[in-house]
Parts: sequence; C-alpha cells; structure tokens
Amino acid sequence: MAQDNDVVIVSAVRTPFGRFDGVLKNVLSFDLAIAAVKEAVRRIDLEPRLVDEVYYGTCIPAEYALYTNVPARQITLLAGFPETNLSLTIDRACCSSMTALRLAYRAIKAQDAQVVIAAGAENMGNVPLIAAAERARWGARLGPVVLEDVLFELGYGRTGFAPVATDAGHVALEYGVTREMQDRWALMSHERYFAAHREGRIRVGEELMRLEIPRGKGEPIVLERDESPRENLSLERMAALRTVYGSPTVTAGNAPGLNSGASAIVVMSRRKAKALGLEPLAQIVACEGAAGQPKYMACVPAQTIEKMLKKMGKTIEDMDLIEINEAFAAVTLVSLKMLARDDDEAWRRLQARTNVNGGAIAIGHPVGASGARITMALMYELRRRGGGLGVAAICGGLSQGEALTLRVDG
Repeated sequence: MAQDNDVVIVSAVRTPFGRFDGVLKNVLSFDLAIAAVKEAVRRIDLEPRLVDEVYYGTCIPAEYALYTNVPARQITLLAGFPETNLSLTIDRACCSSMTALRLAYRAIKAQDAQVVIAAGAENMGNVPLIAAAERARWGARLGPVVLEDVLFELGYGRTGFAPVATDAGHVALEYGVTREMQDRWALMSHERYFAAHREGRIRVGEELMRLEIPRGKGEPIVLERDESPRENLSLERMAALRTVYGSPTVTAGNAPGLNSGASAIVVMSRRKAKALGLEPLAQIVACEGAAGQPKYMACVPAQTIEKMLKKMGKTIEDMDLIEINEAFAAVTLVSLKMLARDDDEAWRRLQARTNVNGGAIAIGHPVGASGARITMALMYELRRRGGGLGVAAICGGLSQGEALTLRVDG
C-alpha cells in the first residue's frame, strides 16, 4: 500500500556511454555530470531550488585532480543550483552512485530531506598520467621523470592487493564458472543490447539523453547512443583473446571497457511528488550495503542481495527482473550461481531474467555512473512490462556491494 513517506523515483537519465578512445575522451567528467543533472530536473520541470541535497558518486580522483576537490559542489554550482544546496562527493568505487541512492533513501526516510538527486560520472579516457612525487615535486637533477598510469591494475598493486580481474578469474573457477561460460555471457550481453536498441528499449527520451560535444570549429558532435557495443562478435573471436593481468579467465572480451558517462536520478517522498504533481516512476522499497573479503568481489552482489531480501522477507524468486552489474562476466555469473544455491536449473532461470537488455560488457562501465545506470535500466524495463518487483546490485573494488529493490505499480 502506498504511503506518503515512500521514496520514489520521478526522473532518471544518463548520457550515452563513450569508449575509452571515443568522442568523449577529452570531456571532463564534471561536464558529463552537469549535463545529466540538468537533464534530470529539466524533464520534470523541477526548479533546482527545490532540491535539498545532491549526492555524487565518482571513483578515480586522478581524472579531476587538476580541478582540485569537492566535485559535487563544483558540479551543482556550475549546473545552476543555488548556493544553499547541500552536496556530497562519494567514492565507494563502482558502487558510488548506488551508494548515493541509498543515502538519498535514508535522508528522505529520516525526513531530513524531501528531494534529493543521486548522480555519478566518470571519464576513464580523460585520466592523466601522474608524475611520481619523489621525482617531480621534490626535484631531480638528472634522469627521467617517471609517469604512472593509475588505470593500470587500478592502482591496487601499489598497496599489495591483486588486480580485481585476477581475483574475479580465480573466484570464477572456484565456483565452476569457466572461461567459455564467461565468453558466452559476454556475447549474450551484446546480443541483448542490440535487440533492445533495435526495439526502442534503449532510446533518447527515456533512459538516454542527447549529448552535444562542442568543437572548436564546425557543428558540435552529437552522441545519441552508446559507443562501446561491438558488432560481429563470435565465440571464436572471444576465445582467441588473451587474459589480462594474469587472470585465468578474464579478457578484454568478457569484461567492460574503460568508459565515460554520467547518470542522474531524482528521488523524493511520495508526499512531495504528489504536491508537485509528479508521477512516481518507481518506488525504492529497500536498499542495502555490504562488504566482504577483498578477493571475493565476484560474490558480493549476491551477498548484498541476500542481506537485503532477508530483511524484506523475500527471496530472489520473488523478483521479476534482476540487474547485476557486469564488472566482469565472472561477477554476474558467480553471484547468480550463489543466488541459485548452486542449482543449475535455478541458475539458468535467473540468467534469463538478468540484464535482459544487455549489461556493462556491451554498454560500458564508467564506474561512478554505473550504479545509477543499472537502477534506471531495471526501472524502465519493469515499466515496459506493466510493473513488478526487481533487484539491482553492483560490486565495487576490494569487495564492496550495493543493492536495492524497486517496485513499479501496474
């Protein structure tokens, strides 16, 4: 039964996601976030002054390092929000924009806020090479200055952790998820994406927005679809790829790219939506965070979902649709196998209703934006199907997790 203090989504949008070396490679993540936030409020004719707080997720501070700190504050001011607007930048790795949604949910439930924007962005192609401090800041009379690529292994090796792709591959094999299974899932992710795009299930005006990229001369470049999906894939081509970072199974084919993009979701109390004359698109029924043993990142979406569903008195079989972010095919498949209690028939059933319009392996994974992206993908597909319950979950570096449950009324 609907309650005035229900937390509802009233607007949700993302930019098209760009390739690492694509047309967005030199666009600052700030600018992508500004575009998404402005579009989210424009779609429902919401005045920025009515937004109490903005939570903004990001993951790679090196990308915006030249613009110093407080990206959420800079983004809201540059997007035209009033100076009195509160904002918070969140770095919980790939979980960040779903963590933003969980914090928004809590703020509204606690009646500390009525209207909150949860957003996130990343531009991995815009990450600069960093000069080692001991050679650059403190000087070196002779010899080269060393540049480091913070995208290499995402820097985890510097502090003694294994690359996440390596861990994911080893954990996949522990759970009986082979390289071929991962390649098949990756191929299916693309096939589902292209089918969804052809049938208008991923389109400008709903999940997507039109993005214009200014050029020094000539007309701006217009981006209206994701750049990363790869056509003409086959299992043979996938099988020929080498694994990365010494992983036993993970390749560039069964993992997403290093992408760019932004997402933004406007949430508010049902009472406030009614007062503003806005239609709730979905209700956030529950949300949960979790963390586990760093090596077992591939398991944490399942663990977070189970933690949340237990509190709700529900099971995974009660969910009409599932979104589990494809940080690697290994993550989605391992987590689904755990949710299926290692029952092969149940595992196949769960796969059939997971990431039904394709996932990050096809669409892209601009890490700060992905949690909000899978949330809106779930919401829009539930609406197309006439309503229902769905769950979305995402893992983050060193085994962090977020999950939420959405209800769309028929």
